[in-house]
Amino acid sequence: MAGRIRDEDIALVRERSAVDEVVGEYLQLRNAGGGSLKGLCPFHDEKTPSFNVTPSRGLWYCFSCTEGGDVIRFVQRIDNLSFAEAVERLAARAGIELRYEQGGHVPGQEHSQRRRLIEAHRAAAEFFSERITASDAAPAREFLASRGFQPADAQRFGVGYAPAEWEALTRHLRGRGFTDDELLRGGLASQGRRGPVDRFRGRLIWPIRDLTGDVIAFGARKLNEAEDGPKYLNTPETPLFKKSSVLYGADLAKRDIAQRRQAVIVEGYTDVMACHLSGITTAVATSGTSFGEGHIKILRRLLLDSDKFRGEVIFTFDGDAAGQKALDRADKFEADFVTQTMFALQPDGLDPCDLRLKHGEAAVRDLIAQRVPLYEFVIRGELRKHNLDTNEGRLAALDDAAAIIGRIKDYGLRDRYAVNLDRWLGMMDEGFVLARVRAHSTPPPARLRGARGGQNGAPERPARPEQQGRGPKEGAAPQWAPDPAYDLNDPVVQVEREALKLAVQRPALCGPAFDALGAGCFTAPVHAAVFGLIAESGGTGRAGSAREWAERLRAGAPDDRARGFVTRLAVEQLRAPSSEREADARYAEAVLARVEELSVSREIARIKSRLQRMNPVDEESAYNRMFGDLVALEQRKKTLMDQSGGAL
Repeated sequence: MAGRIRDEDIALVRERSAVDEVVGEYLQLRNAGGGSLKGLCPFHDEKTPSFNVTPSRGLWYCFSCTEGGDVIRFVQRIDNLSFAEAVERLAARAGIELRYEQGGHVPGQEHSQRRRLIEAHRAAAEFFSERITASDAAPAREFLASRGFQPADAQRFGVGYAPAEWEALTRHLRGRGFTDDELLRGGLASQGRRGPVDRFRGRLIWPIRDLTGDVIAFGARKLNEAEDGPKYLNTPETPLFKKSSVLYGADLAKRDIAQRRQAVIVEGYTDVMACHLSGITTAVATSGTSFGEGHIKILRRLLLDSDKFRGEVIFTFDGDAAGQKALDRADKFEADFVTQTMFALQPDGLDPCDLRLKHGEAAVRDLIAQRVPLYEFVIRGELRKHNLDTNEGRLAALDDAAAIIGRIKDYGLRDRYAVNLDRWLGMMDEGFVLARVRAHSTPPPARLRGARGGQNGAPERPARPEQQGRGPKEGAAPQWAPDPAYDLNDPVVQVEREALKLAVQRPALCGPAFDALGAGCFTAPVHAAVFGLIAESGGTGRAGSAREWAERLRAGAPDDRARGFVTRLAVEQLRAPSSEREADARYAEAVLARVEELSVSREIARIKSRLQRMNPVDEESAYNRMFGDLVALEQRKKTLMDQSGGAL
């Protein structure tokens, strides 16, 4: 087995793997100000973006589900990998050859399981692509030509050919050092009577890639209709491939989806090719399964789907029975998108591939340009089922369409469609149609979409407790456990938290002033614990770059809870007066002065309470000494108040 990856190589992987670039391969990020980026969290469903990325510190954090970490942790979570596998994946992406503590460079057969399967699929894709030019692949080339595709188009999309042999790919991959177990686990081979045999034989092959561009599966079309087997055959579920969470073509379309705020959903591999070649470069398709919740999550992250009036998801279906069933299923997904859901259907029933072949690429662009909103599409389809030349037919159509409109949650949109329905039916009686629609309306939803967000864009909810107790005890161990009393709306908690954020994010602004505060200046035990961690890590006066400092603090955290709290401090925006400028030395001085001022005020209150309980005659010496301390503290408080200037 391979040994432990060398620490210096892990550090190099972190350095060369920009967290915003890696995260950006999985979701759309927008500028959030203060050097941070924001997007929809990939680890839980949300309507308002609360997932923050801070490139300068190499960290990410979700203020809603409280997941966070560095670039390696992100790859671990999103691809369900071990730490070593995540490092290997990032190393391959950055072109870094890793070294291990035992045995130097690790040979291919000792790589992680996922990396081995990725390499096997890459080799298989190259094999299929090369074989499409062979003499026995003539049927594959003829099929592509019949669908209007040139050899250069096949090369662009990596389309290949699987020879009509039992072990052509299996022999090839064995020769490349892959084991039978790896071929079976990756779905590249099936178990035959005498051992593994090729899963794909005599078929046209499309490589299916994840968002990072790695081949993780294949889709294959039968070329000889007389042969047994399904028309389309896909890779089964494997450690790499979960068909409910993969969209064919997303690796090619993701950047244009993000830039144009548009995604076009088609039904097949050739439809994706036809759309992209026609200039519709936001087209994707499902891979052997119906469009479902997993696909919605991918699209929402790529679209940054948080604005009801920006962006659109366009479904295209051909006119056959399967397309109509898919259209009916898509209706229930409309509420899952915040962006507009649109439909485009060619009247003559042609899919994008056939449309391009028969009428040219401009016709494909026109199809998408003529899209209509979901409800308009469904309502008009319902009206076509009735004879609108008779009063009976119009009333029946009105009731059927009203039932559809009544499901719309937005009251304003519901009324607008009622007005449109009156026009489409030719009744010229808006009041009558509106009354009919309202009679079919559903009760108002318990929770309105687009609720006002809380701090940092996260939905408002009860503050998440961070720590037990309200103040650190002398000599007590650091406390990181949750605390129901921890209130983010507490002004004292806010100013203490701001000081810690400055110390984590901008240590150069804090210098000796922060280190001189002492843990006793912090009332929340978790804040005192963070101060102790900073002190143990050398203090802000000895911090290096922002990224190195954040890594040092996270590495010194005693457990995942502590590491998560530090990560949140590292990415949470500072509360500087102007969001357009970075916190400066004057702001840091004011915040630190305010923290000390609050601490001094607590000490003044303690001394005053003590003095009230003392007898100035019997305890004259102690009383006078304590009174002198009180005078000095009052003077110190006045100085600090001048420095803080009412910070926070």
